[in-house]
Amino acid sequence: MEHRHLGRSGLVISEIIYGNWITHGNQVEDAAAHACVNAALDAGITTFDTADVYAQTRAESVLGDALAGQRREGLEIFTKVFWPTGPGKNDRGLSRKHIMESCHGSLKRLQTDYIDLYQAHRFDHFTPLEETLSAFNDLVRQGKVLYIGVSEWNAEQITRAVEICDAMGYDRPISNQPQYSALWRVIEAEVIPASQEYGLGQIVWSPIAQGVLTGKYLPGAQPPEGSRAADPNGGGFVNRWLQDDLLAAVQNLRPIAADCGLTMAQLAVAWVLQNPAVSAAIIGASRPEQVTENIGAAGVRLSADTMGAIDAALAGFIERDPAKTVSPEQRP
Repeated sequence: MEHRHLGRSGLVISEIIYGNWITHGNQVEDAAAHACVNAALDAGITTFDTADVYAQTRAESVLGDALAGQRREGLEIFTKVFWPTGPGKNDRGLSRKHIMESCHGSLKRLQTDYIDLYQAHRFDHFTPLEETLSAFNDLVRQGKVLYIGVSEWNAEQITRAVEICDAMGYDRPISNQPQYSALWRVIEAEVIPASQEYGLGQIVWSPIAQGVLTGKYLPGAQPPEGSRAADPNGGGFVNRWLQDDLLAAVQNLRPIAADCGLTMAQLAVAWVLQNPAVSAAIIGASRPEQVTENIGAAGVRLSADTMGAIDAALAGFIERDPAKTVSPEQRP
């Protein structure tokens, strides 16, 4: 496993991060989740990403149990706040009340005294940004949070946050967590340039496009049994990719991966790690062997010819429009 600095901060993280969105507390049993975390640890992964909303807070508890007994100083634990975690009107968003209460809940579930990176899971259009950043700053000063980051913020939102932090003497955010893959490149036009200007590193999710870039979904065929697309709890996130012409184009990556001595999943993860703006790629897994496979992308350097071949294989299906959004940013 190789490690990188997160943006321009001093925090060093594994270039492949283990994330438990969808899987822990939902798609897989706890024993399988613990086995995946152990596989990640055995492979040298030190950085783990979750969120309070995953599996209605259960994902944090599963991760906390799985990491119990590990040397805390040797881990980087990331989580997030924004989406609803309860029925109340204040159980959501980025108000001071919700941030403080959610942070305390995450600390308990993760069985830790501090969070290495606390991220605003989306931008809150209903709370003054000054209030949000003041609350994050207080958590940093209290030692409950070491660094702050954002997730799926656009360039304008990142710029506004940095300007407020600089004016108020707060620590700047050091990261953004966007979707990014060889198929989904919407951050390249605006988000990456703004982030590089202000020192934010990208920790990207879905580098294998919800499993589509592994090649396991074939045109004209039903999703394989046990796959994410076949699971009613997770299938909604992958369905947008399940178009026969797109799936046929993805199969063009198979010989490219073979020429590199990689699986298609490894090729996809290695692709995102080639971008110097990317500090790490987040992988998920429902089985330990998936962790083992994906970490094979660590340290891989793809040639310019290979990068060009990937572009050619996926031509016509690459999304670059910065106006595209991943999910609604309105408070439920």
